[in-house]
Amino acid sequence: MSDFVAVIPARFASSRLPGKPLLDIAGEPMVVRVWRQALASQASRVVVATDDSRISDAAEAAGAEVVMTAADHPSGTDRLAEVAERLGLDDDAILVNVQGDEPLLPPALINQVAARLEEDPEASIATLGESISDVEMLFNPNVVKVVRDFAGRALYFSRAPIPWDREAFASRPELLEHDAWLRHIGLYAYRASFLAAYRHWSPAPLEQLEQLEQLRALQHGHRIQVALAGEPHPAGVDTQADLERVRALFADAAASRPEDTSSANTRPNQKER
Repeated sequence: MSDFVAVIPARFASSRLPGKPLLDIAGEPMVVRVWRQALASQASRVVVATDDSRISDAAEAAGAEVVMTAADHPSGTDRLAEVAERLGLDDDAILVNVQGDEPLLPPALINQVAARLEEDPEASIATLGESISDVEMLFNPNVVKVVRDFAGRALYFSRAPIPWDREAFASRPELLEHDAWLRHIGLYAYRASFLAAYRHWSPAPLEQLEQLEQLRALQHGHRIQVALAGEPHPAGVDTQADLERVRALFADAAASRPEDTSSANTRPNQKER
């Protein structure tokens, strides 16, 4: 596929885990662990985007390229738009927004979402979804659901259990009978031209109701491709319990692989920037 840029927005502030990008995971800050995963993708360039000098220092110490951005961005998408502008990317350039709290993100999913956007020239965004088989997950408002058309493009995103099975959901079911329901995975690929336009739009009514910023794109008539994730998407780090779970996974991996692999995902031939 063509070149794409992976961008890791990283903010120091976090209501549940202050300083989250700098929290230690097996001897390295979380943002560096995420950067290493992104380096293992097919991205031609991996950039950490932050407004905090502490994050910038930690990322640069590991060898990452850093773009300092404004501190008042309301979302990671706005921060990504500034990065695209600062890097002087062409309108057709593809950027993948890699969340800075996903140190277990498979590089293959980064490649998949970028490729899916390249394959649909009429789409402005591509993202991923996976099947929901658990009733509790379907009815959980913190799990975002998505409905697609036959071409794989998003019809709607919601915190509600869409689509609504009129017969089966008359009373809350114990099992889901088929695979009509998809969970949205918050990994996005964007065209730079879309990001340039997005920065000037006010929040849309549906976005404000659902608190889902991708609905702003839909209300402005942009197409969003939703591919089925090619492999499982591990949960990110939102809470202290999540952090301890990820630390334990890295510790187990280190115990089963005694040799030093702290830089195993770094490309030895990556050019200095």
